[in-house]
Formats: sequence, structure tokens, C-alpha cells
Amino acid sequence: MKKRTAFFKSINFKIALVFAMLLVVTLEVVGVIFVRQLEQQNLNQFKTQIQLQPYYDNAIIDQLSRSNTKSADRQIGQIIANVNNQNITEIRVVDNKGTIRGTSNGNNQSIVGQKTTDSNVKNVIYNTRTYQQVSYDKQNNTRYYISAVPLINTSGATNNLVGVLYIRANLESVYQNVNNITLIFVVAALVAVTIGLVLAIFIARAITRPIEEMRLRTMQIARGDYSGHVQVYGDDELGQLASAVNNLSVRVEEAQESTESERRRLDSVLGYMTDGVIATDRRGKITIINEMATDFLNATDDQIVGKSILDILDLRDSFTLRDLLENEEQVVLDFSTDEQDLILHASFALIQRESGFISGLVCVLHDVTEQQKIDQDRKEFVSNVSHELRTPLTSMRSYIEALVDGAWKDPEVAPNFLQVTQEETDRMMRMINDLLNLSRMDSGTAKLDLEMVNLNEMFNHILDRFDMIIKNGDKDQKNYSIKRDFTRRDIWVEVDTDRLQQVLDNIMNNAIKYSPDGGIITCRLLETHNHVIMSITDQGLGIPKDALPHVFDRFYRVDKARSRAQGGTGLGLAISKEVIQMHGGRIWVESKEGEGSTFYISLPYEPLEEGDTWE
Repeated sequence: MKKRTAFFKSINFKIALVFAMLLVVTLEVVGVIFVRQLEQQNLNQFKTQIQLQPYYDNAIIDQLSRSNTKSADRQIGQIIANVNNQNITEIRVVDNKGTIRGTSNGNNQSIVGQKTTDSNVKNVIYNTRTYQQVSYDKQNNTRYYISAVPLINTSGATNNLVGVLYIRANLESVYQNVNNITLIFVVAALVAVTIGLVLAIFIARAITRPIEEMRLRTMQIARGDYSGHVQVYGDDELGQLASAVNNLSVRVEEAQESTESERRRLDSVLGYMTDGVIATDRRGKITIINEMATDFLNATDDQIVGKSILDILDLRDSFTLRDLLENEEQVVLDFSTDEQDLILHASFALIQRESGFISGLVCVLHDVTEQQKIDQDRKEFVSNVSHELRTPLTSMRSYIEALVDGAWKDPEVAPNFLQVTQEETDRMMRMINDLLNLSRMDSGTAKLDLEMVNLNEMFNHILDRFDMIIKNGDKDQKNYSIKRDFTRRDIWVEVDTDRLQQVLDNIMNNAIKYSPDGGIITCRLLETHNHVIMSITDQGLGIPKDALPHVFDRFYRVDKARSRAQGGTGLGLAISKEVIQMHGGRIWVESKEGEGSTFYISLPYEPLEEGDTWE
């Protein structure tokens, strides 16, 4: 929608207003000077008009010089009464002693013979200088011109002051003429300003019309519409500007298309990157972030864009923005939570112009969680293997040293020492074989020898073997009983018999080891819609809650001392997990301390229909 500019805010009005203001200021300055000159000229002319003829001054001086005061006063009164000037309001004659000798005001003759109270007149007497003043009477709202002229008797050898001639004249006629002329000037100025304002608006419109078209065109360009062009009215500056706008429109359209193409390509690259990318401005405020980075940071674009990268990556306590700009540090960030592990490797690079000015920073976030976990597992694995192998080797070394020192000659001690050495050797062999099996499974070189097996019969066969151990065992051996809870339907599953038997043997051996004397081991076999589930439950001490997630870790033991005493390698359950996963199944454990443990094995299962079997 096109936004229309109000007339009083438009450049048309502003140009006209400036022109009108210049005209007003010019007329004002001219008017002030003209009125001042007119006022001064009228005042000078008025002063000339109210001045008495020289013979009046001489006549008054002669009367003031006489010694007969009363006669002189009458003559002075007649002289000033004969003055015929309508502008003069009052004439007073004051002698050199400050006594009023005459006044033209017939209503104020009582002041004749009294001392004057006018300080200005007294100053003239003392200083012998003419005094002139324009005063304003607030009572009758009238301006007056006052003149006090010293009267000097020049007939003698010396010039003597004989008195002062005081004249008071009404100036209203003068200012009335000035006001009338001023009013005429103001009306003429207003007419001139109005005509000038109208002309200025028309001229401004003629000037601003191309500018308005260019404004509309630039707004159209800003909206992304590059069609059309500005009409060129001439070859002056505005015409050249219009041509420049047309050329700019073409260049902007080309640049916009190029930028949009690059942006789409950048968005595509950033969107399909497996690493997170963050770009900032020079102040470290995030301006661009891809979807992978928002997934890493568990936030949305609105929550991240505009924030400092130091706060988003939680680096403010360890680094400053200057450190990242100058050193381009590589940082490992740990965003792990209780729900998931997340470790990121952050690499920083500068966004630098050809001039060398640094305009921002780019951060690439690479997920190294799995790599860190593998490194940690590898370190723990090497440490555990070293520790597990050191124990039997240390034991063997001790017994062998004893044999070398002469124990082999003792017919009672030597066989025991050799038996222990053989047991420790067998233990290391089992451990090495387990490690080789795990290594093959990890590398993917281990293969399954699959065959269709009746799982009911196979599970029963394994449990029968453990029953025979109970019947043929020594009296000192722990007593236990095995309870079976199998589905009646035959379950045929394609499995590697040897490896699955190894898994069941590991779990059964653990159940026997940790079951109390006289305990019951419950074995179940059931089918679901697409899985077959086997479970083995003992009545042992159970597994602590914090140990449950680590039961299938390599070399992990809940009761380490007891496990070693019973010859365990700590790899049985880890191998069992790998075997079941190779079959596409799942193995897990449920346990409570003091109530025993239940190990579950779930394998994929497709029920066989009639005709699927063969004789």
C-alpha cells in the first residue's frame, strides 16, 4: 500500500514555506528600517514645528532680565499665549532660580510664582544643557514630547542663564501617521507573501514532481518490484538523477538475483550440513544459524539470533570476544544432560574483508560425542584388560617363583601350586578368547551360523544339563532347583545354536552363582505377536539401581571381589549382548536389591503356518 505524505509534511510545502519565510523576513527587515526612518523623520519634523520663533525667545529673555517681576510675568504670559501651535500642549517659563514665571495652561495659572518640581528642568538650570524626552502618560494613554531649552542672555559682556523654556507637545498625531503607514505596509506585505506562497507552491511542485516519481520508484524497488522506470523531464540535475535511479534499478535487480541465488545455495548447504554453523557480526551478535546448530543448542532461531555467541555457547567465563577474534580458539563444549550426552567441538574462523577489516566470526560445531565415548571406552578397556591380565599373571608369577625357589620338591605343596597356575592360565585363555570374540563382533567379521531350531527343546536341553550338575554334584556344592514355565506350542526360531547356548549358559551360571542355597531359578519361554521372549529369574541379592545401566558393560562387575573369586572375566554379559544384537534381538535385566534379578532375551519370531515345515 502506497503511503501518502501529508501536505504540511511534503517537500512542496517546505519549499513554499521557506520561500514565504524568506519573503516575510525580507519584508520585516525592510519594514522595520522603513518604519524607524519614517518615525525618526516625523519626529524631527515635529520637533522643528514646535520650536518657537527666535523673537519669542528674545522677548522672553528680555522679560526675565527685568527687575519688575510682576510686570514681566504679565508680559511673559501674553507672549506664550500668542504662540499659535496646535501641537504644543503647554509652555512654561522658569527663571534661573527655579521659579515658574509663566504657563500657557489657562487652567493651571496657580503654579506661576511657585518653585518648579521638575527635576529635568532643575538639571537644565544647573548644567545649562538642553533636555529632550519622549514620555508616555498612562492616565490618558498619550505620548508627549518634552523639551527644556536654557535661555541665555547674550546682550552683556558674558552669557548669563536667565531661565528655561519648557515645552510639552502631544505626539499622537505623529504616531497616528506612522501607524497608518505601518498598517498599509503590513497589508501590502501580507498580500505579497500570499501571492509569493502560491507562486512558490506551483514552482515547488514543478521541481518536486520528478523527485516524487523517484521516491515512488525507490519504494517500489525496496518492495522488490523492479518493473517500470522514472520519466526523465530534462537534462538538468533532476534529469540526471532520474537516469541514475533507472540505472540503479537495473543494477539492484541484477545484484538481488545474484544475492538470492547465493543465499539459496548457502541455505541449501547449511541445511544439509551435519555440523552446526553459527555466524556473528563484529560485536559477537549471532546473525545466521543453521538447523543443525539449533538442534545442538535445543533452541529456536528466535531465541538465538541477536544474542551474544559467548552467552549461547556459555563461554563468557572462559573467553572474551577478542580472544575468539584474535586467537581463533578451538573449544570443546559439553552440553550433556541427564537425558543425553552431547559433546561438541567448536572451531572459530574470522569473516574478513579484502581490506583486512574483521566483520564477524564463524563457528562450526562438530558432534564428537561418539568419538569421545569411543576414546573413553578405549581407555577404560585398555585399563581393564591390563588390570584383569595383571591379576592372574601376578598370581602365577608368585607361585612359579615359589616353585623355582624349591617348592617343587615338596610333594604336598607343589601340586597345589601347579594347579593354581593351571587355573590362572585357563582363566587368561578364557579372557583372551572372550576378547577375541568381542573384537570380531566389533569389527563385523563374526558370522552367525543360522539354522531353524525348536527353541523349546534347545532351552530344555540346556536346563537339563544344569539339572545333571545338581544330581552329580558334591555334597558341599550349593543346592538349587530349576522351575520351567514354557509355552506348550513349539517355537521354531532361526538362530546360531552355539552362540545362543553360550548366552544362556552365561546367564544361568550367574543365576547359580548369586542364588542363595536352596533357591529356585525360574526359566520362562513365551511368544508374542512377533517376538519370542526367554527369561531367567533368580532369588539372589539383586542388582543396585545405579548399577543396572552398566551390567552389560565390558569388565563391569557389581561385586568385583566375589566375581574374581569365582573366576569371572567380566565379559560374559557383554558378549551375550553382542550375540543377541547380532540376532536382531534385545537383552535387558530387571532387578531389586534383596529380591533377585530377571534377565530377558527377546528374539524376532515369525510363527510358522501349516505346510511351512518339512519332514
